[in-house]
Amino acid sequence: MNWLPKAAVFAGLLLMTGLVLADPQTKAPVKQPRYETRKDHDPDGIGKFYMDREIAQVMGHQAADWLERPEREQEEQPGKLLPALKFKEGDVVADIGAGSGYLTFRMAKLVGKTGKVYAVDIQPEMLDLIRKRMKDRNVANVEPVQGTETDPKLPANSVDLIIMVDVYHEFSYPYEMTEAMVKALKPGGRLVFVEYRKEDPEVPIKLVHKMTEKQVRKEMEPHALTWSRTLDLLPRQHIIIFKKNGEKPNEQKGK
Repeated sequence: MNWLPKAAVFAGLLLMTGLVLADPQTKAPVKQPRYETRKDHDPDGIGKFYMDREIAQVMGHQAADWLERPEREQEEQPGKLLPALKFKEGDVVADIGAGSGYLTFRMAKLVGKTGKVYAVDIQPEMLDLIRKRMKDRNVANVEPVQGTETDPKLPANSVDLIIMVDVYHEFSYPYEMTEAMVKALKPGGRLVFVEYRKEDPEVPIKLVHKMTEKQVRKEMEPHALTWSRTLDLLPRQHIIIFKKNGEKPNEQKGK
């Protein structure tokens, strides 16, 4: 075998792994930017792209009433979502982008008095609304947390399940947020995406507010996560579940 095929194979390996040896002028390593900004973009997006997906604009607290709309149960059937996740008494759960607490308080009932739900949002107005409802409903196992664009501010290795309902596609820094969420999960903990199905053109949601399963799985590949399963039991959204790599201390293989 001559040197040409070997060189071609080596070059192919570099392309597959995404490695770049050095800048030809400075000899310094070249690193591609994680995010890209484009002038031509969807008006409902922010013009910032991650892995060829445009990040959507954040829904403001002024739209909190839309989260509580009566027709939501019929349109999205959230009553099917939580039973499918099989919460247990004593679970610690994080509702990222909790908004008005529409699902937060439902999960609080499922995890019981020995469990906890972190209601995480970056908008203080949403958290104020949750605090008021906690007081009105005499709920003690919900903890409001104000996160940032890059960090949900959760304790490390402390959470059994993190759920994001129609939220992840709005993260301004999806890589950094995912990295922080993975750190917050216990080994074997679950990271759950509930996203409007972009594969289905009949889902009446703006394009940048929908995601394909393929895109979600692509964006999770750099992280210490393993895809577990995808559930398509909801009329408009898919439920995409990942597990943090590593077994729980009392977990045995094959069980």
